[in-house]
Amino acid sequence: MFFKNTAHVLACIAFTLFASQLRAQVSAPIEINYGYTTADHVNIYVAQDLGLFEKAGIKAKFFTFPSGTPLLAGLKSESLDVVTAGLGLAFALGQNIPLSIFYVNSNDAMGEGLVVNEGSNIKSWKDIGKAGKIGAASGTCAQVALYLMAQKASIDYSKLDIVNIPAPLLRNSFKSNSLDAGIAWAPYSMALDKEGFKVVSWDTEYTPGGVCPRMTAMRPAFAKAHPDIGLRLLQVDAAASAAVARNPQIAVDALVKRLSLAPEVAKATMDRIYNRRPTFNQQVDLTSDLSLTSVDSGLVGQINLAMQVLYATKSIPSPVPINLIRESIDPSPLKAFVSGSK
Repeated sequence: MFFKNTAHVLACIAFTLFASQLRAQVSAPIEINYGYTTADHVNIYVAQDLGLFEKAGIKAKFFTFPSGTPLLAGLKSESLDVVTAGLGLAFALGQNIPLSIFYVNSNDAMGEGLVVNEGSNIKSWKDIGKAGKIGAASGTCAQVALYLMAQKASIDYSKLDIVNIPAPLLRNSFKSNSLDAGIAWAPYSMALDKEGFKVVSWDTEYTPGGVCPRMTAMRPAFAKAHPDIGLRLLQVDAAASAAVARNPQIAVDALVKRLSLAPEVAKATMDRIYNRRPTFNQQVDLTSDLSLTSVDSGLVGQINLAMQVLYATKSIPSPVPINLIRESIDPSPLKAFVSGSK
């Protein structure tokens, strides 16, 4: 995972490279419509605050969505060019929406968990069969997590009483006693836990490594029209990482401002997700859990498992061939960035 001392050195190197390449880029800004889900997108927020997109020659207009499902409408209509989300992007493949996934932002399974209402008799994922109404957003990591949790607990998923509610809306449902449990991703899992709605299990407890990569992807036609946009966006991400390595408080402040979090919740989110995200070098490594270059395991394997779950839950009409998953992942911008930073 991403250790702080190594991260600081690599991030500073990346920032130096980033700065040296800006002069050739700023004269021709690329306009993009960038959509992302409501989540702890630390590097995106820091890059916005520090003007890093502009410095990389990118003129971005940003759109926020409560979950991956409504974001897909923007992809389908081609009104979004670049997107960052979780398994909603895998869901897009099930709807025949073309994608070019070029890096993994984080492993969100580290911060996604089963949250229960106050006074619940559900003590861990093993007790999921005891729950009444369970909140889990369709077509997202939450739905996949709940299915795998039920499977691990030998519970028939179809017998669960599931309500399609995204993580940002779980709090109100708990407050009104409309839910007994819910699957929440970070930072909402941490925020709920701080408020007394306990996280009784994290995804990685019942699925080793978890199945919730947060990815950044482009429309293939947009990527073809702008061949260096992937590299520019990776430069922005690396520059944001360098800035956070120098001053972690800017990341905490960005989360507090964007998501109206308490500072301690923002800090907990940083510790649980951001500081443990996969490095770019790991993503081009064939043996990594989130490798972009492996044809059977890594990201391909995680998305393939997610697609099988989404088909089993009738969220997609048919299984997506693994060849289509492989074709949707383009590691070339990441390889170029890693090669250029050595």
